[in-house]
Amino acid sequence: MKPAHLLPLLLVALMGPVTLAHADEVSVAVASNFTGPMEKIAPAFEKATGHKALLAYGTVGKFYAQIKNNAPFDVLISADDETPIRLEKDGLAITESRFTYAIGKLVLWSSKPGVVDDKGEVLKRGDFRHLAIANPKVAVYGAAAAEVMKKLGLDAALEPKLVYGENITQAYQFTATGNTELGFVALSQIYKDGQYAPGSYWLVPPTLYPQIRQDAVLLVRGKSNPAAAALLTYLKSDAAKQVIRAHGYEF
Repeated sequence: MKPAHLLPLLLVALMGPVTLAHADEVSVAVASNFTGPMEKIAPAFEKATGHKALLAYGTVGKFYAQIKNNAPFDVLISADDETPIRLEKDGLAITESRFTYAIGKLVLWSSKPGVVDDKGEVLKRGDFRHLAIANPKVAVYGAAAAEVMKKLGLDAALEPKLVYGENITQAYQFTATGNTELGFVALSQIYKDGQYAPGSYWLVPPTLYPQIRQDAVLLVRGKSNPAAAALLTYLKSDAAKQVIRAHGYEF
C-alpha cells in the first residue's frame, strides 16, 4: 500500500502524460489585419484547450500561393471569403468547415490630430505628400482602399502620392511612424475596447467598398489535427467573439 503522502505525487505523475498526449499544435495562416485579436485569442485558446497555435501573419494573396505550393498550414484565418472558397475549389480546404468570423472595416487614419477630417475631405484637398495603402494586388484591405479612391473619382489624382505596404500591417506602420501623413488601415489596428488610437480618422462608409467578410477555414493538411478543429470551434466561442468585437469588427 502506498503511503498517503505519496498519493498526490503519484496522481500527478499519472495525469501528466495523459494531459500532454492530448495537446497538439496547429499551424495557422492569419490575415495581417487580425494580428491584434489573434495575439489575445491564441494564448486564451491554449489555456482553454491545451493546444498551441503557431501563427504566421501575412496577406491572403501570398498565403493562397503558399498553400497551393504545399505550405504547412492547417488553418487559414482569412481577410476575405473569396480565398477560402478558391481553396475549396482547388481541393485544398474542407468546404463544410468554412464560416465568417468577422466583418472588417476600413478607416483613413493619421497619427497626428487634425489631419484627417470626419468626412474624408482631406483626400479631395490633397494637401499631403504621401498616403499609405496595402498592396491591392494581394491584400484585401488594399483592394478596398483602391475601390474607395475609385468611387470618389480620386484614384488618378492620388496615385502619385501612394506608398504601398506589403500588407496592412506595413501600411499601418508607415502611418504610425509618420513616414506617411495618412493611410488606409483596418479599423482593428487603431481601435480597442471603445477607444481610438491617438491621431485623427475617418471611418470609411461601407457603401464605398465591398463588404469585407472574413472567413476561416480548415485546410486539408489539418483535417486530422484535433488542434485545428479545436481552434475553429474556439473562434466561434463567446470568449473569442468578445475579443473580436473589442477590436471594432462586426459579425
